[in-house]
Amino acid sequence: MTGGFSAEDDLSRAVEAVLFAAAEPLSIADIRMHAGDFDVGAVLGRLRDVYRGRGIELVERGGRWQFQTAPDLAHLLRRTREEPRKLSRAAVETLAIIAYHEPVSRAEVEAIRGVQISKGTLDVLMEAGWVRPAGRREAPGRPITYATTPGFLVHFGLQSRRDLPGIDELKAAGLLDPVDLAMSAVQLESDDDSA
Repeated sequence: MTGGFSAEDDLSRAVEAVLFAAAEPLSIADIRMHAGDFDVGAVLGRLRDVYRGRGIELVERGGRWQFQTAPDLAHLLRRTREEPRKLSRAAVETLAIIAYHEPVSRAEVEAIRGVQISKGTLDVLMEAGWVRPAGRREAPGRPITYATTPGFLVHFGLQSRRDLPGIDELKAAGLLDPVDLAMSAVQLESDDDSA
């Protein structure tokens, strides 16, 4: 009994397990360190024959062994890898304005933010699937309006826009910074003066 294994099947299973769990291809010496001192090369040869023609196969590249998808099936596993992107502050503010005031035009978003938004900001939000064009406003120039999408609700775990937090909830969560709070107070005072 070498390496704690007694049967040919046990040796094959040990080598399979080591290769399957490995994060990278392994040399025979690497496999031997994990599975024990036996003729690892002979076991690898048997395993290569067993896996030939299957969905995965055992291959050797540069003296290192690994399981890989059969080349004729690799297309089944290819997919576009999404890279998470962090939204800029302008994009977050624009998204919040659209969510709370939809449908809203670019000019209305700019009036609320107090600065112009670049076209790229809206493009990023539309590319993310959170904002969509919502038609045109019946006003001079017929500006395009924007609204949130069902994807926005799904991503943020909302049943509807009514589930968006109110100002008191945002304050309690510490999500409004002092500048936001001051601007909110000024807006409330100006609303009271005009009433």
